[in-house]
Formats: sequence, structure tokens, C-alpha cells
Amino acid sequence: MIPPEPVVERPHVTVVMPVLDEERHLADSVARVLSQDYDGPLDLVLALGPSTDGTDEVAARIVREHPEVRTVPNPSGRTPDGLNAAIAASEGEIVARVDAHAEIPTDYVSTAVRVLQETGADNVGGVMDAQGTTPFERAVACAMKSPIGVGNARFHVGGAAGEADTVYLGVFRRAALERVGGYDAHFARAQDWEMNHRIRTSGGTVWFTPELVVTYRPRSSPTALARQYHGYGTWRRVVARRHPGTANLRYLAPPAMVVGTGAAALLGTVVPIARAVPLAYVGAVTVGGIAISRGERWSTRVRVPLALGVMHWSWGVGFLRSPRRLADGPGV
Repeated sequence: MIPPEPVVERPHVTVVMPVLDEERHLADSVARVLSQDYDGPLDLVLALGPSTDGTDEVAARIVREHPEVRTVPNPSGRTPDGLNAAIAASEGEIVARVDAHAEIPTDYVSTAVRVLQETGADNVGGVMDAQGTTPFERAVACAMKSPIGVGNARFHVGGAAGEADTVYLGVFRRAALERVGGYDAHFARAQDWEMNHRIRTSGGTVWFTPELVVTYRPRSSPTALARQYHGYGTWRRVVARRHPGTANLRYLAPPAMVVGTGAAALLGTVVPIARAVPLAYVGAVTVGGIAISRGERWSTRVRVPLALGVMHWSWGVGFLRSPRRLADGPGV
């Protein structure tokens, strides 16, 4: 007689999702969470900000239809506040962060739990797979997947599994979140990088795996993209001021480019040869943008240099203009 296979107890996983003005996407995002193939306990906590569309009505309907879904208020509407509120209301020993417009595959939770158990890491995450529908969105997606656009971070461009500074979204051990005190609510942006830094400096491990791939929808206009990347640059400098020594070349390249190119352009008004610097930047972005978008239609390819320029300059200007007072707020 063949003995029965031992029953493996799966850890309880709670998915936490900050939600603000997501009427169009919330139902689909929740459906993707509830359709996970994970064979252990799984529930979902939505942190509802002060939405101005029909998000609250959609959330109420979801809760009525699915008892494994709960909501908590997030009066400020800020992402770190919502995440902390949802984590406080959660019960799982594993906490998975998912954004309300992210598209996770069916095996996302089961894969993340397996990798956590195999590696002993405190947080695992994977690839932020940018996918657009309009020509400009597709151009931004090309830029976001290339080192020319965002540097060599593996969660953007892919790579081998291993320890990382930070990862996209993240699936955490509750013990690690409790050890570092959760997200620092002061950080309007870059809160993931900042908390992962504290996890690592407290002795924990952040692990990247290419097995986890999450579809991300890029901004749909140059203005929206500029606002997003200006915020990234602004708050990444706040992280650098809070945690000296963490600003590597990837983060310093855009502000250095802004200073160098801007200074050369001004100097070029009196020393014509200096104009070669901004012209070289435009040429490099144009050639590089066309090169990294092979296989795309020309309606997308011609927009990639614009996307690259917006990302570089917005990040760089945001970093340079980041007010020092932002680093003086309360920490965890």
C-alpha cells in the first residue's frame, strides 16, 4: 500500500491594495487576485482613499459578493498610508502588495511563496512589464524596458535571480514588515525603495526573480509622464538625503545630464562649439530610441526619443529641485 503524500500547510497570504479613483480597473484587478491558483488561505484588503469616481460603489459590491475581501479607510489617499492601513488590518503571515491597476498572472502568489521559502528572503518581486496600447504608451514601454531609459535595474530590464536593492511591488514576510515598522508614510514616492533599504540594513534579504512578471500600464501623455518622473526624481533625492551613500550612478546620471547639457547650451550662446553637447544628447536619444524599439510600428518608434527625453529631464530636474525640507519629515 502506497502511503498518502504528506499534507503541506501553505502559509496564509493577504494581498493589500491601495485604491484611489480606480473605478475602471478595480473589478478586474480584484478578479485577478481572487483567481490565483494558490492552494493556501488567501484574502484581500482594499485601502480606500477619497475617490471622486465610482470606486467606493465598485468596492462595496465586491465585498458583498466576496467575503474574503475587506476594506479599510485611507482618508489621506496617499499610497504609504493606504498600505500601512491595509497591512495593519491583514492577518496573513505573508503580505503581497498589488496595485489596483496592475495585472498579475494566475500563479503570482504561488510562485512568490515558493521563492520566499526556497531563498529565505524577506521580500521577493519580479519584472515590471510595461505594456502600452496607444503609440505613445508603447513608446514609454520601450523606454522603460531599456537601460537607456531607466538604467540597469533588473525589475525594469530583467536579469538573473538574486539579491537586489529593490523590486517591483513585493511579497513580504509579515515578520520583516513588523521588524522595520512598515512603510515610511512620509514618502509620497520611492516608499518601496526606502523600506527595502531598511529591510536590507536590518539584516534581511530582498530577492529578485524573473519568474514574477506583472503587467504595468504606462502613462498615456508626455505631461503625465513628466509629472510621474519628476516625482520619482524628487523623492529619490529625499531617500539619498535620509540614507547617505545610497545614490548610485543610475540615480545620479539624469541630474548630471541636466546640469551638463543645460550649462553647455547656455555656454553655446557665446562659445559655439559648446552647442555640440546638447546636439550630441539629442542625437544619442534619437538613435538610441529608434534602436531599442525595433519590431514596433513607426508610429511608436518616432515617439520613443520623446519618451526618453521626458523621462531623463523630468527625473533630473526633480532630483535637482527636490526641497531639503522634504527630508526633514518624520520617519518610521
